[in-house]
Amino acid sequence: MFKKFAAEALGISDIGVIVSPADYDKVDADDYLFHEDGEKIFFLIKSKKDEYCFTNLALIHVDGDSAVSSKRMIKRYEYANYRVGYVAIETAGTIDMDVELKFSLGETGFSIDIRKNFIEQLKDIYKALIAIGRQQVRDNISRENAVRTLDAMGSMLKLNNLGGEAGVVSHYNAVLDNLNAAVLDRHTTRDYTRVFERYIHNITSTSAPPPIPGG
Repeated sequence: MFKKFAAEALGISDIGVIVSPADYDKVDADDYLFHEDGEKIFFLIKSKKDEYCFTNLALIHVDGDSAVSSKRMIKRYEYANYRVGYVAIETAGTIDMDVELKFSLGETGFSIDIRKNFIEQLKDIYKALIAIGRQQVRDNISRENAVRTLDAMGSMLKLNNLGGEAGVVSHYNAVLDNLNAAVLDRHTTRDYTRVFERYIHNITSTSAPPPIPGG
């Protein structure tokens, strides 16, 4: 515990802060957004060496080697491709200086330390991540149902009733197009703007927030 206090006092710990929307254009992650496709930041945690940028389309992790190095690895986790799992907040004890946000995206686990005065903001991203996970479960069930429906329809059709080779090709293309539309579009949520707008409310509620580390 003494080491933790000493690290915080010396400014060498890696406890993050929640960045205000007014400062989003100052963070590294902003350079890697697909602005052309309407991507925008809804929540951002920044420490001395890392940024965790939650956009409407993905989590962008600006992964730093160390607090004193300028080398960065940019990692992108699209919500359409990575399932949100195990979302938790570990609250601070009496003498702790930080709280911890834990979650997973696919096979990758995250454990992020944030200054404890940002607990209200963390409650918002906690809810948003759980809501994204719920929608991903619904989407997966819908995609499985679409494939089952296709199998059931196929067993009901006879090739000799499709009007020869041209009829088979036409029917195949129509079924494939509709299945792709169902699986890739209707039942795969890519943009979670509505979720973030519903749950992110306290982003600017902390008075006189600390400066952005490294900013």
